[in-house]
Amino acid sequence: MLKTLYTIFIMEIEGKIIAVLPEQGGVSARTGNPWKSQDYVIETHDQFPKKCVFRVFGAERIAQFNIQAGEELRVSFDIDAHEYNGRWFNDIRAWAVARVDPAATQAAAQGIQPAPMPDAPFPPAQPAAPAGGATPFPPVQPAGADSADDLPF
Repeated sequence: MLKTLYTIFIMEIEGKIIAVLPEQGGVSARTGNPWKSQDYVIETHDQFPKKCVFRVFGAERIAQFNIQAGEELRVSFDIDAHEYNGRWFNDIRAWAVARVDPAATQAAAQGIQPAPMPDAPFPPAQPAAPAGGATPFPPVQPAGADSADDLPF
């Protein structure tokens, strides 16, 4: 039996909403049910800002997310493509939206690193000098110096 595996790309983008496009709607030809969607443009705060248009599908999600121009958001979305009349189109559909603290976003854009956590699981970047002033490695001998071994290091 042959199984087909599907890979779905789930991505996230963080930035400022710079445009709220008009709501669209209609009636599904297949089911006869009404539908609504709305597109938004988000701009990242990278050194070279990127813009991305994403879609929220469904009247209840549009109301739940309540996205406004100027808001700082983290948007989780799926990317899919579809073919229409021999051409391919990407569909970037949001499935989760979270408000982001503007102060944290501004600090990140300016390159300010947050203070390290006191209980961080990683050792400090520069270890402290060993006790007694001893160095962890013996001093390097100049080339040509006689030594008991003939190792190159």
